[in-house]
Amino acid sequence: MELTWFVGLYLLVSVVIGLITAKWVHTSKDFAVAGRHLPLPVVTATVFATWFGSEAIFGASSTFAKKGLGGIVADPFGAACCLIIAGVFFSSKLYKLNVLTLGDYFRSRYGRAVEILTTLCIIIAYLGWVSAQIKALGLVFSLLSHGSISQTEGMILGAAVVLTYTAVGGMFSVAVLDFIQMTVIIGGLIYIAWLVSGMTGGAEVVIAHAAAAGKLEFFPNNAGLKEWLVFIAPFVTMMLGSIPQQDVFQRITSANSAKTALRGSLFGGSFYLLFCFVPIFIAYAATLVQPEFFNALLESDPEQIIPELVLRHMPLFAQVLFFGAVISAIMSTSSATLLAPSVSFAENIVRGFLPQLSDRGFLRVMRICTVCFTGLVLCFALMNQNTSIYQMVESAYSVTLAGAFVPLIIGPFWRRASNQGALAAILLGISAWLIAEYGYGEADIGALIGLGFSCIGMVAGSLLPQWIKSPEHGMGEGVAT
Repeated sequence: MELTWFVGLYLLVSVVIGLITAKWVHTSKDFAVAGRHLPLPVVTATVFATWFGSEAIFGASSTFAKKGLGGIVADPFGAACCLIIAGVFFSSKLYKLNVLTLGDYFRSRYGRAVEILTTLCIIIAYLGWVSAQIKALGLVFSLLSHGSISQTEGMILGAAVVLTYTAVGGMFSVAVLDFIQMTVIIGGLIYIAWLVSGMTGGAEVVIAHAAAAGKLEFFPNNAGLKEWLVFIAPFVTMMLGSIPQQDVFQRITSANSAKTALRGSLFGGSFYLLFCFVPIFIAYAATLVQPEFFNALLESDPEQIIPELVLRHMPLFAQVLFFGAVISAIMSTSSATLLAPSVSFAENIVRGFLPQLSDRGFLRVMRICTVCFTGLVLCFALMNQNTSIYQMVESAYSVTLAGAFVPLIIGPFWRRASNQGALAAILLGISAWLIAEYGYGEADIGALIGLGFSCIGMVAGSLLPQWIKSPEHGMGEGVAT
């Protein structure tokens, strides 16, 4: 009961801090990108918090315990690479454009149709990602209440808490709470790792056991082409498919300078990769603390390994730190991933139909969109309660890899990339991914196939019309631009 009260107090304090920061939000730019005023420590914290949520603590850790390093190639390896690559790209190519969303870039480079299509791709991708965070909050609240709060009720409660400060304070609230919550996350998980290390005879014992069990083997053994593609596909999907994401863009471009944006992404991404191994260590160590129970749980409900370890074997102080850290991680990820698609929808879909809307009116539209998207995510999460958190996150970015990545990356570097090429890349990439994954059952490599066809669509769609219109073919007097 004491644990429940402590966690409840922590939630209340988080909401109050989020509401207080709302006093700094006066314009839509403040709401979307914190007025581009964030210093390096806050940018580093908020970039780290981009990914460090339920999938890092529950998903990746339990997946490692079952499949080893080769099973977590997408997260943390692909996710960390994404943050670093995105930081380099956004700070060098897009920061100076001073836009609110990625959709703004797509509109200026390719036109309104591409803006709408890519924005819809980005928004759809967030359904799985945010739903994974809401599901994790429901799991935590159910565990803390010993079943008095069902997982469904916990999901509703968690969504309401995150929505409260996100809809009011926007990116300012997200950034300030990320900075505070990162401190709780680091302190809490390191303390738990230290305690569980003592229970197993030391970290070297856990690592040696994992190595003997083959858990530290990263690359597939004696694999053919198909096996290598299956191994590479999730890594590429997370690394590249996550780059055209509004939450990553918002956090990096909220920095007070391009230099801060770059350094914050490098520090945040690198720290994410290193720190993800703390919950991975804790989960695997649990199977040595009480082998029979936790190995059985690994087969039936692996995402409960760490919470059950803490509740069964840790003192109250450690439990308070752990669940504070877990809730911090999930809330920090949830808030930004609720904000990002809501801002994108308001800026790149709604605003086109309301061009005369004042900035104050547009700020109100952003907040309304945040409320509506939260409701949509909650419904999606409730309908997919049997899907694992790791699977929800891993599959979330197939649509952006197949549809939005190529137009985003090619645009700044290839002068001949055209509106027709971008449209062909989106439509061909998405179609190929859907056919491969749902028509032929190639779920493991469907996104990779979509990426390949998206590249073909961009090149063919850009060059063919220009070739046809060229003077030497008698169809025009110049090359289309």
